[in-house]
Amino acid sequence: MAERKKRQSNNVRTLENDYVRSTETHVQYSRKQKVRTRRRLTVFGLLATIVLVFLISTSLTQNKRLAEKQQQKEEVVAKLDEVKEQQDMLNLQIAKLEDDEYIAKLARKEYFLSDDGEIIFTIPEDEEKDEKSNNISN
Repeated sequence: MAERKKRQSNNVRTLENDYVRSTETHVQYSRKQKVRTRRRLTVFGLLATIVLVFLISTSLTQNKRLAEKQQQKEEVVAKLDEVKEQQDMLNLQIAKLEDDEYIAKLARKEYFLSDDGEIIFTIPEDEEKDEKSNNISN
């Protein structure tokens, strides 16, 4: 039976009139339109994918760079705090050094100078502390 249908389809001849030709032309045009549409969608999809990948990579790069800058900022802020603390300490020392009594006290302590009628006794505290720490650790 299958062979019979094949033979019949070979024996069938298409009509040659305006309606059949216009229908075939319309079908061919529809097929070409579908192919063009698929191609356009494929190209658009490819472009959209490329743009999306570019935007995502740019975003990731910027996030990485932002994290690095944030880390640098934290380090600089910590360093700034240390410098401000040191500056406050130095300003305090400057204020103390402007005081004559403090300078006199410092000179007596560091250079073993004395006022009139004072006697200076030196006690070796460092050696005693070293001996105590050695005894405690043993």
